[in-house]
Amino acid sequence: MEKIPAEKKEKKPFINCFLDGVERACNKLPPPAILFVWLFVFIAILSAVLSWSGISSVNPATNEKVVINNLFTKNGLQWFLGNLITNFTSFAPLGLVVALSIGIGICENSGLITTLLHSSLRKVPASLVAYAVSFIAVCSNIASDTAIIVLPPLAAVLYMSIGKNPIVGMINAYAGAQAGFTANIMIAGTDATLAGITNSAIAGFLPDSVITADITGNWYFMIASTFMCTFVIALLCEKVVAPRFGIYKGNNEEMHVIVGAKEQKGLRAAGIAALIFIVLVLISFFTGLTSGEDGAFIGSPLLKNITAVLFLFFVTVGLAYGFAAKKFQSSKDVNASMIEACKTLASFILFCFVCGQFNGLFKWSNLGTLLAIGGANFLQKIGFTGMGMCVVFILISALINIIVYSGSAKWAIFAPVFVPMFMLLGYHPSFAQLLYRIGDSPVDCLTPMCPYIWILLDTARSKYDPELSIGTIVSSMVPIAVVLQIVWIIFLLIWMWIGLPIGPGVDIMLPSGILG
Repeated sequence: MEKIPAEKKEKKPFINCFLDGVERACNKLPPPAILFVWLFVFIAILSAVLSWSGISSVNPATNEKVVINNLFTKNGLQWFLGNLITNFTSFAPLGLVVALSIGIGICENSGLITTLLHSSLRKVPASLVAYAVSFIAVCSNIASDTAIIVLPPLAAVLYMSIGKNPIVGMINAYAGAQAGFTANIMIAGTDATLAGITNSAIAGFLPDSVITADITGNWYFMIASTFMCTFVIALLCEKVVAPRFGIYKGNNEEMHVIVGAKEQKGLRAAGIAALIFIVLVLISFFTGLTSGEDGAFIGSPLLKNITAVLFLFFVTVGLAYGFAAKKFQSSKDVNASMIEACKTLASFILFCFVCGQFNGLFKWSNLGTLLAIGGANFLQKIGFTGMGMCVVFILISALINIIVYSGSAKWAIFAPVFVPMFMLLGYHPSFAQLLYRIGDSPVDCLTPMCPYIWILLDTARSKYDPELSIGTIVSSMVPIAVVLQIVWIIFLLIWMWIGLPIGPGVDIMLPSGILG
């Protein structure tokens, strides 16, 4: 009797095997609140050991000695008891997420979002949606962290309205806002913050230097990077991430809405309310009520308080649509919509309490500062020059960013070391700042140390897939972060080879004669 050979299993591509391994590894992580409890304990023990060992360093930004603070001391106990509540209440994502969740919740529960998408995007080619979402997300860093909260849930609804998996839409928007955070076609707050730190480093090295880091010092390169990031992130989401999720099998009924007379009336009311709101915001800016010094937009009260402005905007248009379309009959309906929006925040509030303690200890212990100083010292010792040094600096910045999330805090430590070093090698200080930005951005989307990735997970679980795991999210971000980092470095090397300016009047190299 002839033996029938068993069917061979289809061999998975290497990338899928690798990502499956990342997913399994990350899925072994405990729930986020418990994870940060263990991290708190680990940092407490590590800081105690390093403190007892007498390890210290000198902060190049201040020239002050940095020592490790030990939680298991009298000062440590007093710090913990005195800051237990403030670590929680001052945790930045807490207020931001709660406020925006209420505002977006009113828009969503009134039916505005689904009606608007259904009425305006029926003829949009599905193939362009991923690129549109990615582009908007990359440019959204002008609103700082606010966009990281606002865009993913809106992208999910948009994806679902055209028959795509909403979780892929959330990943696309999150990756664009995080991995492409430093790129933009406009000058953003990031440019102003980093340029200020760079100028402080220049002043410390050459007090009378005529060279400064202008706020537009990286602008040309970042404009080009915006389109590069958009293409890479969207392409990877379409070709790598989307196939791993497949077709969404959840409830699509909410997307099949009938845009009747009431809905049209609601859309008109929301449009009028939005127009009035925008006009009032513009009036407040141009009359000086919310503008910065000399009418500046960057650093203005309007931009600094964009979260509050967006909250009021969402509430205004959501209420206008809800009452005009008869979705809201009374204030009780509005209250119910806000309560519904807050129902999904219970686990997030717990996470904020625990993560706030961890962040507080990590900062107070000075471990992050010593880690950044150690990275800077390492780069100084290896003695690379030219393109090799530039690439290593980018990669070290990326690796440290996985653990130390704040970009401006790291640059405040790096700049006094690397701005003078790069200047002595003939590079413009704005170029050193550019290298740091390239390394600091891509891995933002995958680090579990960032609280926003857990918000993404909670939102996706509550709305689309209760079984979704952190491993699935992180493994989906890995190819985006890795490929974008590689492509960005190649993009930079080509830019250097061609010799293009990186900003208005700013070349990669210093003008001759600056250092004598």
